[in-house]
Amino acid sequence: MTARPISETIASLMPRAKAELTELVAFQSVADPAQFPKSECEAAAGWVADALRAEDFQDVALLDTPDGTQSVYGFLPGPAGAPTVLLYAHYDVQPPLDESAWLSPPFELTERDGRWYGRGSADCKGGFIMHLLALRALKANGGVPVSVKVIAEGSEEQGTGGLERYAEAHPELLAADTVVIGDTGNFRVGLPTVTATLRGMTMLRVTLDTLEGNLHSGQFGGAAPDALAAMIQLLASLRAEDGTTTVDGLATDTEWEGLQYPEADFRQDAKVLDGVGLIGTGTVADRIWARPAVTVIGIDCPPVLGATPSVQASARAQISLRVPPGQDAAEATELLTAHLRAHAPWGARIAVEQVGQGQPFRADTSSPAYTSMAQAMEVAYPGEKMQTSGMGGSIPLCNTLAALYPEAEILLIGLSEPEAQIHAVNESVSPQELERLSLAEALFLLNYASSKQS
Repeated sequence: MTARPISETIASLMPRAKAELTELVAFQSVADPAQFPKSECEAAAGWVADALRAEDFQDVALLDTPDGTQSVYGFLPGPAGAPTVLLYAHYDVQPPLDESAWLSPPFELTERDGRWYGRGSADCKGGFIMHLLALRALKANGGVPVSVKVIAEGSEEQGTGGLERYAEAHPELLAADTVVIGDTGNFRVGLPTVTATLRGMTMLRVTLDTLEGNLHSGQFGGAAPDALAAMIQLLASLRAEDGTTTVDGLATDTEWEGLQYPEADFRQDAKVLDGVGLIGTGTVADRIWARPAVTVIGIDCPPVLGATPSVQASARAQISLRVPPGQDAAEATELLTAHLRAHAPWGARIAVEQVGQGQPFRADTSSPAYTSMAQAMEVAYPGEKMQTSGMGGSIPLCNTLAALYPEAEILLIGLSEPEAQIHAVNESVSPQELERLSLAEALFLLNYASSKQS
């Protein structure tokens, strides 16, 4: 079969894809009931399940995972003797952050300047739509040549491990010959890319207490230990003057070998303000793909509006530590916890709570599945060869699958290229990338099935 009929089918399905992504983005499926109703995630899971049933998937089920969320599973049988491919995406999303900073409502898919804007449009509701497009195109052009399992996770962004624990308890469920994780992205728009490595992650909440209650800063300030000042000093200990992460005992000098990320391109992609320097040392690729990176992602303290002249009795912060391949996330958690306890100033009482954790991942890019994907991407992106890159983010399920199915090949592709601004305000997806990657995935399934028959 040539690529043209499949390409034409996918092009004809794009209006439907946009309509479906509009419906899916409308669910405020943040997997944190403290921020959004749990019913929003449940409704999104139901939508995904209905979409699989409409495509003749069997055994469609809402899996109640140990973290209180639901993952959606379905199975589409292929020809006798065909290999099985697991397609992964997640329907939960990051909170929209400052909704006033969005140029259009975060949960309304809005077309602007050739892109589709909305929370989850790229990460990763668009990834689920990508899988649907690929399968529909194959069904319309001779049939799907492999057996397909689909799993759509409900809590990937929270890092609470629900699907990992469920898979470990039901190891037969997600067994496959190869896995396509649709949750990464091209190095940039138009450059087909598979992700070779992922940093792991650990998430900690730290609380400092110094006083029984807040005090008048005029009467007691200068001698009374200020918990907020203590927290600022503690968090400052996590970085050197140049911004390099400094957690006691954690190596920070690993180098990245492979596709490089020019500093000028990174500055533009990250929208770094003129005159502001990058942090850390080494190449940009070293810093974002091969080395640990600590980020303070939240602090509980009085807002400026309405603040009173008080010495604070308590302060709390949430800290994310990205862990590169070659380091163990559990060990990194222990080192970070020990660092925080050792550097808490003035004898402040400290409590450290682990919120989430996931191991880093390194793919085997020499496997036959990668050859099949490279061939598919060269067709979907004429004139371009497939590139391999790292990714600073985490997908904890990858390591779970690698441990459960050591013979399975795992590929990482997706829609989260730099312009997508995932996790930030004004997240968007390129419809051209959605179309091309859907074609690449469809052609990959054909190539992979053929390679297994030969």
